[in-house]
Amino acid sequence: MKTCAFCAIAAGEMPADIVREWPDSVAVRPRSGGCTKGHIMVLPRVHVEDAGINPEVTAQVMRRAAELMAELPAANLITSKGIEATQSVFHLHVHLVPRQADDDLPLPWTPQHAARAAENGERR
Repeated sequence: MKTCAFCAIAAGEMPADIVREWPDSVAVRPRSGGCTKGHIMVLPRVHVEDAGINPEVTAQVMRRAAELMAELPAANLITSKGIEATQSVFHLHVHLVPRQADDDLPLPWTPQHAARAAENGERR
């Protein structure tokens, strides 16, 4: 797929800050810098649109992400399927987000998010 940036990264045709490589996957730092220190994305070398398309490829990517996650004391592992679920790049990728108590990252299902929403007068 020539128009997929993640395919180009996985093939070594587009620059990326590569953290680790395997025959089936590659781990890279997000160009934005990520949402916490150490945030990385794991993506397969083959083009798969999302985690629901090919369970075998999804399992490979999750396995690689788990290898990296084992090195961390706390982290979130996140992937999305579809625009409504905030997927913006339609090539399967898993976000590995290292966490610590003071990282100020309120995910929607956390008490921090509820507290921030309440402070801003938002309904949850």
